[in-house]
Amino acid sequence: MDNVLSFHRGRLPLLISMPHPGILLTPAVEAGLVEEAKPRPDTDWHIPRLYEFAAELGAGTLEANYSRYVIDLNRPADDAPLYASATTGLYPATLFDGAPLYRAGMEPCAEERARYLAEVWTPYHQTLAAELARLKREFGYALLFDAHSIRSCVPHLFDGRLPDFNLGTNAGASCDAQLAERLQAVCARAQDYSHVLNGRFKGGHITRHYGQPQQHIHAVQLELAQCTYMEEQLPFDYREDLAEPTQLVLRQLLQAMLDWGRERYGR
Repeated sequence: MDNVLSFHRGRLPLLISMPHPGILLTPAVEAGLVEEAKPRPDTDWHIPRLYEFAAELGAGTLEANYSRYVIDLNRPADDAPLYASATTGLYPATLFDGAPLYRAGMEPCAEERARYLAEVWTPYHQTLAAELARLKREFGYALLFDAHSIRSCVPHLFDGRLPDFNLGTNAGASCDAQLAERLQAVCARAQDYSHVLNGRFKGGHITRHYGQPQQHIHAVQLELAQCTYMEEQLPFDYREDLAEPTQLVLRQLLQAMLDWGRERYGR
């Protein structure tokens, strides 16, 4: 399995993780999908494009190229549940609307899925862990921004319409409280957008596992409502008119993280 990830090292102590924009499928997964799943509707569409300013800002980026239908990089390797409410697992069995992902009896076998864990999940997390460790050695701290998006209305997963900007810090455990306050303030100033901290999405495995503020590694997840930058239905087109103002807020969030880090750690 080649081309499992794309990694670009930045010059500042900030790494943007993008675990769900990938659309590549393995033959076993592709052969078993129901028709409704073949367009990959649950993809975090266009996230790398939305954060294309990261290099200019000085942040590093880590992007997954395989679909979450192969293996979900934001779930723990033991597939322990992260939410008490409806969710999907390490090897998703349903679409976000609750419908089966695979035709009956067409799920990949255990041996095939073990290969996905070894050849897709593990390289992503090894790269992520190594880069955070490098940043901490060089700067004394590391900042991790886990970038996601989702349709604004998914009744199977949450009631009503999702706020535009959904910040998650694992209920305050994954980053310093003052950093979370800075990010909330940025969202509050963006008057055309709604936001929440630790609402329906508190952060998945990446935020919870790597966010260790006592060890000077601060992690934040953003689940962005897709209506802020794209068409939420097929063909899932990118909307430059929507994306441009949203990118301004994203840039302000990332700059706020960097500014907080310099103030807190002196570099």
